[in-house]
Amino acid sequence: MIITLKDGDVTIALRPDLAPKHVAQIKKLVRDGAYDNVAFHRVIDGFMAQTGDVKFGNMKKGFNPEAVGTGGSDLPDLPAEFSQSEQFTRGVLGMARSQDPNSANSQFFIMFAPAPNLDGQYTIVGKVVGGMDLVDKIKKGDEADNGTVTDPDRMIKVRIAADGN
Repeated sequence: MIITLKDGDVTIALRPDLAPKHVAQIKKLVRDGAYDNVAFHRVIDGFMAQTGDVKFGNMKKGFNPEAVGTGGSDLPDLPAEFSQSEQFTRGVLGMARSQDPNSANSQFFIMFAPAPNLDGQYTIVGKVVGGMDLVDKIKKGDEADNGTVTDPDRMIKVRIAADGN
């Protein structure tokens, strides 16, 4: 999966071996163009950058700063696919969810640093294999407001490399 940011492309190796249902849903959303122009609405320095709210996070159509982070897609929520063999380290992509472990849908986050407290609690779907320096440049949010970002950066375009587009 390739995410085009304002400064260039970030390449992510997806892990269908760890989370086949989650990776399939992400690929469908990418191929539908659902992630294009979606904001990094919650970014906490030294922790992670969260994006993927396709309902309220599209900065070109329907962006809602009050609701962003609460939405998903029209696809069903997914059952947890927690990994016991992988850890949340720098560059890992995890699926965001509510308190319900089976509530991941479209939102995901990229780790800036290791977070062992997330291990076995959230689904790992991939890892950044190129462009992590660009992820580090994503606009950070207000730590006092749980990482909420004013005038956030966005995923300009997201594509699946194997599709050749």
